[in-house]
Amino acid sequence: MQIPIFTVDAFTNRPFSGNPAAVCLLENDLDEDLHQKIATEMNLSETAFIRKLKPGDDFTKSSCFGLRWFTPASEVPLCGHATLASAAVLFHVQKNTNSVLTFVTLSGELKARQEKDHIVLDLPLYTAYPQELKEVEELIKAAVGDMIVQDVRYSPDTKKLLVRLSDTYDRSVLENLKVSAQHFLSAEKTGKLKGLILTVKGNSSGKGHDFYSRYFAPWVGVLEDPVTGSAHAVLSSYWSEQLGKKEMLAFQCSRRGGELKISVRSDGRVDIAGQTAVVLKGNLTL
Repeated sequence: MQIPIFTVDAFTNRPFSGNPAAVCLLENDLDEDLHQKIATEMNLSETAFIRKLKPGDDFTKSSCFGLRWFTPASEVPLCGHATLASAAVLFHVQKNTNSVLTFVTLSGELKARQEKDHIVLDLPLYTAYPQELKEVEELIKAAVGDMIVQDVRYSPDTKKLLVRLSDTYDRSVLENLKVSAQHFLSAEKTGKLKGLILTVKGNSSGKGHDFYSRYFAPWVGVLEDPVTGSAHAVLSSYWSEQLGKKEMLAFQCSRRGGELKISVRSDGRVDIAGQTAVVLKGNLTL
């Protein structure tokens, strides 16, 4: 069996930056265990599987597909950058003729549309609530040492912890922070976390970024994710409230880095837009 596979760098317009995802186009159902085996083999933070919902569907003409995401270790309920990568394969490689694509996922229906040189994802918006510091003190110390923490929030829907560093710190401090995410596994005592977001306020005067972040998820086999759509589904809600803004520009300052355009909507969802670069096309032989 041959499965078309692509590697797409998401939230960037340059190869070898942004966040890489593998995207598989499934003509037929795949044995359940093969999804995880392929994702482990690809060894990227996410491998996405696009599947036809009905036998007569077509990757070029149909507008609705199934979509699943796997890390090298497990399936996840939401992945923004691999959704962006999947939409890029359908729009740019398969030349899909629809203006809007709908993906049926574990997080409900997600839509993607083209807007000039960006692809816009319609994602759920997740609220993060104040978190008792004592419960996560050891984890935060493992992440940022003695740095000053300004706010701590928890998103129960995504199981992500948001840690805002003091406004006295700038982007370079966050970028240069040495983080050993492997230590988070023993430092996290609550059993309720799947990801840790570190964030700092940006300098949005003029054309700067409104906020910066880094994201770590060793609980699902990803030490640091380069650019994370699902984390921004939490960050968008938080920073929109903090800054009093609906339209924001964000940058995730991992080693590869990536930029996200954010528009918080009134219907409890968020539009997150990014660019993509397709860097590999091939076939898996099973």
